[in-house]
Amino acid sequence: MAKISTARLSERLLTEQANFSLVLGGPLFQLLRRAHLTDDAEGLLWRRIITISLLAWLPLCLFSLLAGQWVSGAAVPFLFDLEVHVRFLLAIPIMVAAELLVHTRMRKVVQQFLQRRLIPDAALIRFENALHSAFELRNSVKAELILLVLVYTAGLLLWRYVMLLDSDTWYATQTSEGLSLTLAGCWYAGISLPIFQFLLLRWYYRIAIWSRFLWQVSRIELQLLPTHADRLGGLAFLSGTFYAFTPLAAAHGTMLAAMLANRIFYQGAAITDFKFEIGLMVVFIQLLLLAPLLFFSPQLAQAKRNAKREYGLLVMQHNREFDEKWFRSGKPKESPLGNPDMSSLVDLGASFDVVQSMNTVPVKKDAVIFLAVATVAPLIPLALTMMPLEELLKKLLSLLF
Repeated sequence: MAKISTARLSERLLTEQANFSLVLGGPLFQLLRRAHLTDDAEGLLWRRIITISLLAWLPLCLFSLLAGQWVSGAAVPFLFDLEVHVRFLLAIPIMVAAELLVHTRMRKVVQQFLQRRLIPDAALIRFENALHSAFELRNSVKAELILLVLVYTAGLLLWRYVMLLDSDTWYATQTSEGLSLTLAGCWYAGISLPIFQFLLLRWYYRIAIWSRFLWQVSRIELQLLPTHADRLGGLAFLSGTFYAFTPLAAAHGTMLAAMLANRIFYQGAAITDFKFEIGLMVVFIQLLLLAPLLFFSPQLAQAKRNAKREYGLLVMQHNREFDEKWFRSGKPKESPLGNPDMSSLVDLGASFDVVQSMNTVPVKKDAVIFLAVATVAPLIPLALTMMPLEELLKKLLSLLF
């Protein structure tokens, strides 16, 4: 009876895992569904990208045009404000498009825990609870309301005192009484910027849900296989999850590049003045997307220690018997050609080599480099402010070849 209930539970979990998604839920998702901007499979992507981007960008364009600040009329007119165009016409589309990639790839990742029989039967209920908890957090109305409050409080304060340019712009002018917003600036501060910040915070929240889920699963004593060819006990499928979130790294890089470009072109700064900010962004992305995978390192390390001891003992016993049979017994020796003893000796030795080379950190060097390149790549055009294109290309080619 217990076996039947366990089988049914596994089948139910496989069905639930097939429906696992970090993006198909929450008040905003339901609003987009009712507005026919998405469906249950993250479809209608281009309609969603165009609608959200134009809602944030087009009114700013029209208001600044009416105010005569489209190409002139301010130290930083609308057309030449790189930060606003990149933020709403590039970063927002990337963040929205990333939903489809995360939706399609992460479902298959979660299914692997059961398909590879990593979860013991006794822990299936705990695994199911972790899934349900992730669903509840994803669908939480309270969570998105808190994000909205943060956007209209801390988000606007951050923009006002940290991100704002120290010069007259199409959205605001400095007066003796303080900052004075234009009509375009009112839409910018009240609608456009909150849309962008909400989408960004919503992604951070989703990554937090994913991280919490991984933490809960890592607390289960998994049935790792130290001799698995992936050198990660069967968990190598987790090490590739960063690919799904790579667009977010690129979006952060584009936002940083646009912000620095404004300061270079309008405040006389140089890209070398922002080494700390660039390095901090790279480290932030690495920690955001790769650090949650480290939750499994203690189990991997323990599995490797146990396997080295157990397989070491097995190899010792096998090799001693092999030695006694073939070299110490004094009996007539069988032909070694095609003898299964020889094959078992090689196979067992290969298994022990796999155990010894097992990794305990499910983060590969390629992942770190890939995310760093995705984050920094949008900043490369800013290097043209320091050297001619021809010289820049020569330096890049010298690094590659």
